[in-house]
Amino acid sequence: MTTTFLAAQAAGQGGGMTMILMMVAIFAIMWFFMIRPQQKKQKEIRNFQNSLSDGTHVITGGGIHGTVRRIDLTTNSVDVEIAKGVVIRVDRGYVFADASAMQNTQTK
Repeated sequence: MTTTFLAAQAAGQGGGMTMILMMVAIFAIMWFFMIRPQQKKQKEIRNFQNSLSDGTHVITGGGIHGTVRRIDLTTNSVDVEIAKGVVIRVDRGYVFADASAMQNTQTK
């Protein structure tokens, strides 16, 4: 009986370190497969929003396709023409993608 108690006590002592290593491994896996790619995508979107210019074909956060007609840096907004003569104003943070680049990848 004493030997089984001592064996169980010896096996239980290393459990804390193993648990810490498992937690670190899980965090590392989550970082490389979830957090890091999302940060890279957000950085690409931010760079695209900062490089907007007149005439760029864009897709807004609501899925509206249009052409940038004017960028107002004071209000951080973009005027997007969605049809001939129909211009809407959206916040620059809601312009997510280059529509012409999306069309080029779909046709290939």
